[in-house]
Amino acid sequence: MRTTPRRTHGARRALTGALLAGLALLTSAGAAVADGPSASASPADDGAGPTEAGTTFRTATALEQGQTGTAQASAGDYLYWVFPADAGQRPTVEATVKLPENARSSTSTWQIDVYDGLRRRQACMYGHQTRKAAADAASVELSCVLRTVRSWSEPWASDPLPGSYYIRLTVVDLPAADLGLPVGVEVKAVSKEQGGAHDVDGALSEPLVPGVSVASAGEASAAPRVPSAGEPEDGWASGWWTDRWLWTVGGGVLAALAAVFGYSLTRGRGRPAHVPPGV
Repeated sequence: MRTTPRRTHGARRALTGALLAGLALLTSAGAAVADGPSASASPADDGAGPTEAGTTFRTATALEQGQTGTAQASAGDYLYWVFPADAGQRPTVEATVKLPENARSSTSTWQIDVYDGLRRRQACMYGHQTRKAAADAASVELSCVLRTVRSWSEPWASDPLPGSYYIRLTVVDLPAADLGLPVGVEVKAVSKEQGGAHDVDGALSEPLVPGVSVASAGEASAAPRVPSAGEPEDGWASGWWTDRWLWTVGGGVLAALAAVFGYSLTRGRGRPAHVPPGV
């Protein structure tokens, strides 16, 4: 059976339409994943958080991402909060210290530090981790942008991993005469989803949260598990699904369509008209 030019052009148009439809489907699906609820690190009920702070790692006050924690303290105290961060998120911690007026004798230097679930101090990519406040300053603002949290890391590396992250705020340089002066503190932690470009193979068996070893030892208990401090209420990410799966499958479909389209262009138009059917 001879293939006519009209049929060949019709097949090419159909393949072209399928290829464009595949591209549109892949783009819309990617946008849907990016705009879905899982792409936002901040909870829907952003607002006021706890009104006190802990004084040690063990007594750190739980803080959800997007909430603003406040506390009244004295200059020289160590203040602690803990918040959860999952794989693919890049946390940013911001703190504002409101200083007393007309009561300080000299400048002061304030510092914010962030520790992971293993209590390893995490370096800030950028921000104002340490700042000096003049004697007449009304407040001082600090910030720390961490590296993207990884789902898995080598034992020797200090990469940020899913789990609890501790915020510690204190003054590191203050005259003895100003110790104990009342200060007000505001702290907030938010995250930005970095997407599949920062995903790595592998995942932790358990996120790094307080009491994870105790919880694992008592798995036989039938009582429902209550989220601990520094753990999201809706649970942690499963660790296997990323948007790279979407792009991999979509790329395979588009490659198959392109191969069929290329074959239709190079196979020719069948038997030439001047050649008899029996030859």
